[in-house]
Amino acid sequence: METTTYDTAAAKIGNPAPKIGFVSLGCPKALTDSELILTQLRAEGYETSKTFAGADLVIVNTCGFIDDAVKESLDTIGEALAENGKVIVTGCLGAKAGASSPDAGGLVREMHPSVLAVTGPHATQEVMDAVHTHVPKPHDPFIDLVPEARGIAGIKLTPKHFAYLKISEGCNHRCTFCIIPSMRGDLVSRPIGDVLSEARALFESGVKELLVVSQDTSAYGVDVKYRMGFWDGKPVKTRMYDLVAQLGELARQHGAWVRLHYVYPYPHVDEVLPLMAEGLVLPYLDVPLQHAHPEVLKRMKRPASGEKNMERILRWRETCPEIVIRSTFIAGFPGETEEQFQYLLDFMAEARIDRAGCFAYSPVEGATANELDGALPQEVREERRARFMAVAEQVSAEKLRSRIGANMQVLVDSAPALGRKGGVGRTYADAPEIDGTVRILPPEKASKILKVGEFTRVRIVAAEGHDLVGMPI
Repeated sequence: METTTYDTAAAKIGNPAPKIGFVSLGCPKALTDSELILTQLRAEGYETSKTFAGADLVIVNTCGFIDDAVKESLDTIGEALAENGKVIVTGCLGAKAGASSPDAGGLVREMHPSVLAVTGPHATQEVMDAVHTHVPKPHDPFIDLVPEARGIAGIKLTPKHFAYLKISEGCNHRCTFCIIPSMRGDLVSRPIGDVLSEARALFESGVKELLVVSQDTSAYGVDVKYRMGFWDGKPVKTRMYDLVAQLGELARQHGAWVRLHYVYPYPHVDEVLPLMAEGLVLPYLDVPLQHAHPEVLKRMKRPASGEKNMERILRWRETCPEIVIRSTFIAGFPGETEEQFQYLLDFMAEARIDRAGCFAYSPVEGATANELDGALPQEVREERRARFMAVAEQVSAEKLRSRIGANMQVLVDSAPALGRKGGVGRTYADAPEIDGTVRILPPEKASKILKVGEFTRVRIVAAEGHDLVGMPI
C-alpha cells in the first residue's frame, strides 16, 4: 500500500492562499481520484501542504478493500486529526458502514467522530463542497489557470514520464471475496472522446508510458451497449478494442507506450493481441485470474473457468509470442481442497505466468465469501500462499534468465548524474511499482548519457531476483 503526500509552489506573495494537506492511499484507481481533487483544488487557487500541521485542512483519500488497508487508512486519519484537527475523508473506506451506523461513512465516524466530512470514492464535487464549507475558496476558478496541470488531463501525482488513465468506474461483477462494487458501484464507462482527449493531453505533456486502469478494462462500454462516440470529429465505438487501437495510434505518434491493466480474460480480448503483435500497444496484460480450478472459481463467482483461461493464454502466446502476463491469485479460499490447490500449482507451472502475486485469503467485512462453508485455518492459508509463491518465483526466475543476452528497450526511471553511475529503468515487461526493474550499469562510453523519462537500449547481462541488469548500448 502506498502513502503519498504532495507539495506545490508557494502562495502568491502578499496574498497567501489556504493550504490543504493531502494523503492518497490505495490503488491506481484511487490515485486518479486524488488527481481529480487536486486539480480542482489548484484550479480554485488552493495550495497544498507537505505537512499536516502546516495545512488549513487535511484530505485523506482512503482504501477499504482488505483489513490491512482499512487499518492503514484509519491510522492515517487519526494521525491527521492529531496533528491538524480538521480532516475530510474520501475514498473506498468512506463508503463502508459501521457496526452501529448502517449508513455509508459509518465506520469512519465510529472510529473518528471528529472528522469534518466523509464521502465515498469518485466524489470530487462532494469533497470540494466540504472544503468550501470549512476553508472558503480564495478566488474565482473561472479566471484562474491551473499550475502543474497537464492540459485537460489536470494534475498528475506520478512522475512526469508515466501516468494512469482511468477509463471507467465501478464493476458489474459480484465476486464473493470483493466489496468494491458496494463502494464504487456498477460499471460506468467514461465517454470515449473524453478518454482519448485526456490521453492526447498526457502524451503532449511528455508522458512516455500510459497505464490504462479501471475495475474491469475488458468491460469498457458494456454499460452503454458499445454506443458510438466521437473524437476529433470521427465516430469511435465505446469498446475496448476501438479504445486500445486509438490509444496505440496516439502513442505511436509520440513514441510512447500503452500498458493495459485489470483485463478480465473475455473472448473479445483476443482481438487486442494483434495490436500487441504489431507493436501498437505493449505486449503486456495484467489479468486478475485469482484461481484456476473451476469449482473454486465458481465459489468466487469469477467470470471464466480455469480450462478456458489456459486455452486463452496459449492462444495469446501463439498470436503474440512476446506477451508478458501478470496476475494475482488467492490461496486458501473457503472450501479449497488440497487437490484444488494442487490444480492451481499445476496451472501455474503450465501457464508459466510471467509475474504472479498471491494473497492468503483474508475475510473482508461485508463480503459474501464470509458465509461460505469450509473456512481454512490461517496457517493453512499462509502455507499454501508460500507454496504458490515458490512455484511462481521459479517460473519468473526462469523467464528472467532467458532474457540474458537480449537487447531491450528500457524506460529510464532514475539516472543520477545523467546516468554516469548507472540508473534504474523498466522494460515493456515491467509495470511501475508492481513488477521488476532493470539495474542499468554505468555506460562504457563516456558520451552515453541517461535521462529520466527517455528510452535507452541495454544488453541484458544478468538476472537478480525479480530484476534484470543491463549494460547501455
